[in-house]
Amino acid sequence: MPVITELAPVANALDPVPQDELFPIREVARLTGINPVTLRAWERRYGLIQPTRTESGHRLYSMHDVEAVREILGWIERGVAVSKVGKILAKNRTAQAQLKAPPDEGLQGEYGQWRDQLQLAVSAFDEPQLERLYGQIFSSYALPVVFQQIFLPFWKQLLQERDAFGQTCEWLFLDGFLRARITQRRLLQQATQTQHLLLCALNQQCRELELLVAALLLGNDQLGVRLLAPGAPLEELTLVCEKLKPVALVVFSNHAPSAELPRRLKRLALTLDCPLMLAGDAADLAQDSFSGSPVACLGNDGRLLHKRLRQFLGGHLDT
Repeated sequence: MPVITELAPVANALDPVPQDELFPIREVARLTGINPVTLRAWERRYGLIQPTRTESGHRLYSMHDVEAVREILGWIERGVAVSKVGKILAKNRTAQAQLKAPPDEGLQGEYGQWRDQLQLAVSAFDEPQLERLYGQIFSSYALPVVFQQIFLPFWKQLLQERDAFGQTCEWLFLDGFLRARITQRRLLQQATQTQHLLLCALNQQCRELELLVAALLLGNDQLGVRLLAPGAPLEELTLVCEKLKPVALVVFSNHAPSAELPRRLKRLALTLDCPLMLAGDAADLAQDSFSGSPVACLGNDGRLLHKRLRQFLGGHLDT
């Protein structure tokens, strides 16, 4: 049977915890930074969380609920209204179910254990141990799992908590480590890459690490990815593509798309000699707006990104 956890006030918010423990609402508030009033509102008004109840009516939350709260917070920080988050979460879970069977709870616990070990290494600023964990994780899982199930969720958690004393330096340590390793991996691939696509961030709507991970997931030994630093104006991308002649231009954003984004991208697509694609969370959120247009939506699921890329490129890739 699950146990109710009553942690002492001095406990670290990122201390490893068994997956079957249940937490009272005040502990969830401490772990996530979301106050109890807001947690209750998310449950009552939007049905975003469904905690269990004791016989006396007290709410109890699982670690799955805690992760759901962090996911909700992540969408809100990207500009999505809380009233729309439920629809996005449901759509993502439907997409996961279509890919394969629901996520294995044992695997999710396994990923959590890796993140716990990463936390110990990062909190000690132990780069040799972080390097060892990085190598072990890479040798154990496919690339999308490495980043989208293990490293990025932990990185985002530290990012959300970076305002706490000491947390900023931990996040910077991890961020710098991952950016350096991804850059190194991409350099090793360049010797065999014969074609390139151009990847750029939409305004400032992602951090450099997110863009680097997208580049890693989109590329392979044959298809390279050239990056433009965040901040490149959409209006100048046609000129850049004329000079670089990529097989495709991919615009990346993890924020909620603005109302004018579909119009701007459709107009950009008409000026290009190569396909235009949208990747990141914005692609999932705005997919319906691009139906029937020349702009292809790749989404943000690492297991599907490259498959969709090849599907949309068709004859543009050499075989």
